[in-house]
Amino acid sequence: MIRIAVLVSGGGTNLQALLDARKEGALGGGVLSLVISSVADAFALQRAKKEEIKTITIERKKYREISEFDEALAAALTEEKIDLVVLAGFLSVLGAKVLEAFKDRIINVHPSLIPSFCGKGFYGLRVHEAALKAGVKITGATVHLVNDIIDGGKIILQKAVDVMPDDTPQSLQKRVMQEAEWVILPKAVELFCEREMTGGKK
Repeated sequence: MIRIAVLVSGGGTNLQALLDARKEGALGGGVLSLVISSVADAFALQRAKKEEIKTITIERKKYREISEFDEALAAALTEEKIDLVVLAGFLSVLGAKVLEAFKDRIINVHPSLIPSFCGKGFYGLRVHEAALKAGVKITGATVHLVNDIIDGGKIILQKAVDVMPDDTPQSLQKRVMQEAEWVILPKAVELFCEREMTGGKK
């Protein structure tokens, strides 16, 4: 059994995609064991509670230093014996303690085709605003391993999405979520869990 923690900060639409995949038995032996939010009133917590998944709130704003926040996260993940950490709209940068403790076991979904529109400052609507400003005809989403470079880890999966002539940042964001993020994030989790369950042979 592969124990999965999902880290969130907002509405939890990507968490919902994982919850839906779980209902379909499509997480490759993975179990959604824990949801951690960096924001106390994140709606994602309600989604988790509805499905009777354990939730913890570790508010970033309550820690003066990122190292203290990082230590609290690492402690919670270790205590719950987590095997895979999934960042799903988590708006805090992970520190050295978590990155070292869960090396090659943290994945993130980013709303662009990395290496385009990624790195520091590129999150949420900002990504889609940048894509539209650049005039790209194709964008998409990427699931990648997390390391100490923002959006710089090894790419696991990508999926392209067409940009429409009349797109706004909001309409593009919605299409990228529906057609790419919600498809490749559960698939990446499934791939990780299947590989772990077979001793890395997949």
